[in-house]
Amino acid sequence: MSTRRSTPSSPAGSGFALDIDNLGRRPGSMKEIQRTVAAPTRIGLDAIAIEAGTPVELDLRLEAVSEGVLVTGTVRADTAGECTRCLEPVTGSVDLYLTELFAYPDSVTEETTDEDEIHRVLDDRIDLEPVIVDSVGLELPLHPVCREDCEGLCPECGVRLAIAESGHSHDILDPRWAGLAAKFGVESEPSTELVNNEVEEK
Repeated sequence: MSTRRSTPSSPAGSGFALDIDNLGRRPGSMKEIQRTVAAPTRIGLDAIAIEAGTPVELDLRLEAVSEGVLVTGTVRADTAGECTRCLEPVTGSVDLYLTELFAYPDSVTEETTDEDEIHRVLDDRIDLEPVIVDSVGLELPLHPVCREDCEGLCPECGVRLAIAESGHSHDILDPRWAGLAAKFGVESEPSTELVNNEVEEK
């Protein structure tokens, strides 16, 4: 269960702000919600996220308990980003299962927990947006890749190694002769002497 505070950030008309007044604080009363709403903002990480406007599918059950409203169910949405190795577009989806308690005002739970320890029911509604934001951030990979064996980019020229010619490589010019080679337009052969000297010195 998340331990972050639910500070309402979604407007009353948002699909993430759910009205619970018909539960009436009657333990055992329940309602089911199945809807698809547009993500109000980008939700996720720098490299991959649910983009703003992407449909988010909610399939939830809201159940009144003695201390608040227990929300359980699934949240699903498509994701988009870029491979952190080769920078190519990456698409996918995120599927979350939520189990979250929203405490009633003046309940024992509300009075005995700090503001950042549990979500709250405010003005007879609950705001799922902070819950979804936290959960998506934990579910998505920090370093998404287009495929597990992605070779990334050539460090010398930046070409994607997946589409580079077989045996793609670069001659590394000995930096001691780079100035002279450029001045006289002479192509210097790659040298390993500098490397060997450095190894011997160590």
